[in-house]
Amino acid sequence: MKTLRIFLLTLSGLVFGQNIQSIQLFNPQTNDETPVIKFGEKLILSFDDLTNSSEIYRYTIKHYDRNWNDDNLFFTEFATGSLNGLLDQFQYSFNTLQAYTHYTLAFPNERMQPKISGNFELIVYKDSAEKPLFKKRFYVVEDAAALALNVSRIADAKNPNINQRVEVQAVSKGGDLSSNVNSMSLNVMQNNNLNVTANNLRPSSTLGNKLLFQQMSLTFPGNNEFYYFDNKNIDMAADMVRATEVKDGLNNTYLHPVWAYPLNYQYQPDVNGAWYYRRNDMGIERNAEREADYAWVYFSLDSDKMDKEIYVLGGFNDFKPNKEYQMQYDEANKKYVARIYLKQGFYNYILATKESDGTLNFGEVNGNFWQTENLYQAFLYFAPFGRNYDGLMGYGEFRTPVR
Repeated sequence: MKTLRIFLLTLSGLVFGQNIQSIQLFNPQTNDETPVIKFGEKLILSFDDLTNSSEIYRYTIKHYDRNWNDDNLFFTEFATGSLNGLLDQFQYSFNTLQAYTHYTLAFPNERMQPKISGNFELIVYKDSAEKPLFKKRFYVVEDAAALALNVSRIADAKNPNINQRVEVQAVSKGGDLSSNVNSMSLNVMQNNNLNVTANNLRPSSTLGNKLLFQQMSLTFPGNNEFYYFDNKNIDMAADMVRATEVKDGLNNTYLHPVWAYPLNYQYQPDVNGAWYYRRNDMGIERNAEREADYAWVYFSLDSDKMDKEIYVLGGFNDFKPNKEYQMQYDEANKKYVARIYLKQGFYNYILATKESDGTLNFGEVNGNFWQTENLYQAFLYFAPFGRNYDGLMGYGEFRTPVR
C-alpha cells in the first residue's frame, strides 16, 4: 500500500501540473463527440483551466492526408481568414470546490474557416503553435457520396464468437464514382477510437455509381459494452458509485469494482465510449459548463496480477494510454486501482491491456463478443488528378445492433 500511496501522490502532481482539463470537441448537430461536420456546420470546443486565471489562448488549424501524415499544405491552401484566432470567450466556475475557468469556441467562425475537405487538427496554444497545449482532430466532409454500413457476425474456426464484419456501400450524390476509383480509399473506425481502425481499403467491386467494400478481412473484435459511472449527483452513491466524500477540500468518488473476464455476453446500454458533463442537485439540473465540479474518481478491478499494463481509457482521454490513466496493483487487496481527476458527469470507459509491442487490447479484460453494439464510422477519401490533397468525399456510420 505504501507504493500505491506514493504513486497516487505522484499522479496528483502530474494532473494539476497540466492545468488544462476536460477538453471536449462537441458536435451540436448530432449531440455527440463525433467531430465530423459538413461545410456550413460548426463544432463546439470547450475546456477548463484549473488555475482559474483569465489567460487569452490562441488556436489554429492544420490539414493532413488520409493517414494523418503531414501533407505540407500552406494555410492559405486549406483555409480562409486569419492564421491564428483568439480564445477569448470564458467564464469562471460557480459554486464548485475546484475553481476553474471554462473556455468555449464555436468553430469554424468568421475568423477562420476550412475551405477544403479532409482531416484536420485544431491546435490550441499560449505562445507558439509549435508548443501546443493540446490538439483535437476533426473532419470536414464534402457530402458528395452517401455511405451505408452493415455489421454482421463473422465466425472462424479459431474465434467463432468474437468478431464483427463490416460492409460499406458508397453511392454518389452526383457524378460517376468509378471515374475516380483509383484515387479513392476507405478508412473504418470503431467507437471514435483511433487505435481500432482499418485503413486504405480499396473497393472490392464497382456497380454503376456505387462502390462496394465487402472484403472478408474487414473485421473487428466485438469487444464488450463499455463500463460506466455517473456522478452527476456528486455527494450520492448511485450508478456504479460505491461511496463519496469530501477530503482535503476536494470531492472523491469511489466506484464499485468492475466485472471482468466474462464468459458470456450480457447486454448493457452504453454510449460507445462517449462522456457528458452534468451536475444535478436534488433533481435540479445545473449548467455543467461552469457549475460541474471535479472529483478524484477511484477505479478498481478485482484481479490477480497480470504481466501487462492496464489502462482506464475512453473518449474522455482519446483512448490514449498515458501514465496518469494506468492502473497500479494493490497486493494487499488483490485488485488493480487508478485515481483520475475528472469533471463530474456520465462516463463510458474501458480497461485496456498493453501488449509487449505497444498495441492495445480492448477485449482482454472486458471480453469480446460478436453481439456487442458498437459505433462504426466510415470515411471515403479521394484525390482526383490535379488535386494536391486528400479530400473527404463521404462519411457514414452504423449505431444499431448486430444481427
